[in-house]
Amino acid sequence: MIYLGIGANLPSEHFGEPRATCGAALENLENSKVYVAHRSPWYESAPVPISDQPWYVNGVVAVTTSLPPEALMETLLDTEQNLGRRRTQRNAPRIVDLDILAYDNLVIANADNSPLRLRIPHPRMHERSFVINPLFDISPKWVHPKLNVPIATLRSNLPGGQDTRRMTDAPGLFGTEWRQEK
Repeated sequence: MIYLGIGANLPSEHFGEPRATCGAALENLENSKVYVAHRSPWYESAPVPISDQPWYVNGVVAVTTSLPPEALMETLLDTEQNLGRRRTQRNAPRIVDLDILAYDNLVIANADNSPLRLRIPHPRMHERSFVINPLFDISPKWVHPKLNVPIATLRSNLPGGQDTRRMTDAPGLFGTEWRQEK
């Protein structure tokens, strides 16, 4: 299975609050032949590293696609840009953030020669509660392909000081305010 991380902490001019933008991103991906098979609950999480920027909305989706990893990453970057993300500095607030967390059991450890510098699994995912908690929700038996550690162990070994709380889904598409159902 392919797992993607999704997050946002700035409102979008076109979509509104961060969770609505996350819903728009998921719909955009489905229109790009990246199909959501499972979605975690949404979480609110404090910025990592700790800063005074707004809290994030985060989630994890399991997707299916025929795209290879590089093409999938290009699709994610295009989606971010289409939704208004402008990359400035590392760890800056963002309208939307999409990451490949894991692509089946593939390990791409050193991709410095790649224009995308793609690393799979995501190199810091096992340290982030805003990734591990939602991933555990949809895949409690998942094993990290590089570390060979079950997600339950990763979850119990998360570093402290990472505030996250589960959100109640909204009624719209993908549990967000995007495209409210009538």
